[in-house]
Amino acid sequence: MSLTTTIAKAVVAELNKHNFSLPFEAVFTVKPGFELSELETLRVIVVPKTLEIETVSRSSSKYLVSVDVGIMQRIGKMTPEEAVETLGDLVDEIVEFLKTKTLEEFPEAQCVGVANDPIYVPDHLTQSRTFTSVVNVKYALTSDR
Repeated sequence: MSLTTTIAKAVVAELNKHNFSLPFEAVFTVKPGFELSELETLRVIVVPKTLEIETVSRSSSKYLVSVDVGIMQRIGKMTPEEAVETLGDLVDEIVEFLKTKTLEEFPEAQCVGVANDPIYVPDHLTQSRTFTSVVNVKYALTSDR
């Protein structure tokens, strides 16, 4: 299994062990995408994104792995403002949780940065009444690989 996949799956495991304000089951995928009917339920998906490798010495490298955590749900009867507030609070919880959480399944990887971009997608809110947000998490580790 690739390093990016291993770390993404470790993120899924951590998200699923934690109790957030809104219930969800995080899933790993390499092909994100849902039909609108599937988004009646809150979806949290974790996707491997990038791998950067820097040479530290002849025998050591620094690996920077990036994974995206997508949060999606149809907003139903909520106004777009209510959806951004309610689901945005969940996104903030996920950010706060991941930025300090050691991955039990891969403790060598340390979180070195988190970004929430986009915070939400305005076109999704207006065109399909769907809240979509992406949290990018970067993990670093040094190895003699």
